[in-house]
Amino acid sequence: MARVIRGIGYYRAGDVVTGHELSALVGEGIPANELRLRLAEAYEKARVDEEESFVWVGLHDPSPAELAAVEDVFSLDHLQVEDAANPRQRAKFDLEEDFAFALLKVLGYVESTSDVETGQIAVFTGRHYAVTVRHGVRGELTTIRSRLEAAPDLLRHGSASVLYGVIDAVVDGYLNVADEIQNDIEQVEELVFSPARTDDTQRIYELKRENLEVRRAVLPLVPIAHQWVAETVTQVPTDLLPFFRDIGDHVLRTNDLVDSSDSLLMTMLMAATARLDLQQNADMRKISAWVAIAAVPTALAAIYGMNFDTMPELHWALGYPMVLVVMATACVLLYRAFNHNG
Repeated sequence: MARVIRGIGYYRAGDVVTGHELSALVGEGIPANELRLRLAEAYEKARVDEEESFVWVGLHDPSPAELAAVEDVFSLDHLQVEDAANPRQRAKFDLEEDFAFALLKVLGYVESTSDVETGQIAVFTGRHYAVTVRHGVRGELTTIRSRLEAAPDLLRHGSASVLYGVIDAVVDGYLNVADEIQNDIEQVEELVFSPARTDDTQRIYELKRENLEVRRAVLPLVPIAHQWVAETVTQVPTDLLPFFRDIGDHVLRTNDLVDSSDSLLMTMLMAATARLDLQQNADMRKISAWVAIAAVPTALAAIYGMNFDTMPELHWALGYPMVLVVMATACVLLYRAFNHNG
């Protein structure tokens, strides 16, 4: 039995086609063979229908049977399907004349723990079909589907509108996470350069790891982002070029934020380490000063602790108070000298 299909839609000329036989699949587990048959019927209908009619199939943590059925119906590249099935796959983007494959890392910021959570969405688009494969709790597509369905001018461009909608939402998430990391960096920066004595190296390392998660998600999109900004991607419908240019601008902006955050974190790490060294050096100087002060009474006490019968002022009544006065005076003078020199 195939597991639940998370979302299926049929679209014609920018409109949502309701009452279609695919609606029976939503939220229902069906045998893989029946799933393959129904998807094939819907795909064939889209191919003979109007030019920009398409089927959008959304899968969440799919089983191998679901993926095999979708791969077979839409003739997807087997290696790309394997990538989509692996939730730890590296992000990538492949754009051809009538086909696009995007594997995107979905990022989310957890306010309570200041952590970055990572999910994954793979998008296959071609003539008359769009397939999205999601792993993890991040990257919920219901909002994206609703937003696109409320914009028939976008949906009129066919499955390319799904590619735009998913990438746009994911990249906006990158910007939000990068901004949150910037806020955390500012807070740690205040602690690093504050008069209070703190050890912030652990938090800096955590922020560097979170920033690395954003870098891994964004970096594979930078080459295609430059093409989007320059509007040189011929595979994208002309009317959608401004939308993809906006995505490219956000990708490049996020990449710049990641680079600046990484540089700032490295500077802060060096500053925090240097500050710890200075604090340890100051501690050693204080310890050395107190040892020097303690050495004077220790030396005097050691001398007069030697058991000789004939020693200067040994039997003098004021000898003991005089030695204490000498000890105290020497300690005070040393303390004042060390304090004056910091």
